[in-house]
Amino acid sequence: MNEMIKKQLNHRTIREFQDKEIPEDIYNTLLEVAQRTASSTGMQQSSIIRVTDSTLKNEIAKICTQEYVSRAPILLIFIVDTYRNHQIALEQGYDLSSSGDMDRFFQGFTDATLAAQNMINAAEAIDLGTVIFGSILNDSKKLCELLELPKYTFPVLGLGIGYPNQDPQLKPRMDMKFRVFDNKYEKMDNYLGLLTDYDEEMQTYYDLRQANKPLDKFSTQVVGRLEAVNTKRQEMMNIIVEQGFDLKLK
Repeated sequence: MNEMIKKQLNHRTIREFQDKEIPEDIYNTLLEVAQRTASSTGMQQSSIIRVTDSTLKNEIAKICTQEYVSRAPILLIFIVDTYRNHQIALEQGYDLSSSGDMDRFFQGFTDATLAAQNMINAAEAIDLGTVIFGSILNDSKKLCELLELPKYTFPVLGLGIGYPNQDPQLKPRMDMKFRVFDNKYEKMDNYLGLLTDYDEEMQTYYDLRQANKPLDKFSTQVVGRLEAVNTKRQEMMNIIVEQGFDLKLK
């Protein structure tokens, strides 16, 4: 099997890293990978902020409620960025409201996500470990303030990269028959019954954050996640509007 595919099939989230710097040439190679990632209509409407200031890292870790965020040797924040192209148009005499429309927003959001995943693949190909921080959106308003994000920008996700200092289990995944369909969405009548084997498998998995306690079955986790409401995340659309994007809601 192709070595890159082997790496992808063995993907695991790494949350603890060695106290070892990543050489700048390796970091620059990862940036080149992000640069070459597919971009909607070629407009490159995403950007990356590298967080090196320890105080800022600690503040972001507080937003994430994950203190290990501050220990990531490389911490990157991927953002929607239509500000740059808006300014390019302004310099040519065009002040276009479309810079903040939802089409442009989702193009930038997708660009940022694709670039992050491409960088993950490249990092793991050279035996680095990675962790995605969706938790940066726990308080998107605060993060926008910390990073001094201008109008027409918005955070998407964080990415930690470093040399692994742990060897977690491969986390079980549900069978792809529940997630891949032909021609139309397939609704199933009894998910709990059909997912029994996966529920049992999940209970054999030990997350290193709670090393002595196996996870709950997946169906129980679903309820727990739905019950764990973060009010600031629920208000995220308001922050998107404050950042200059027009939802055009009716």
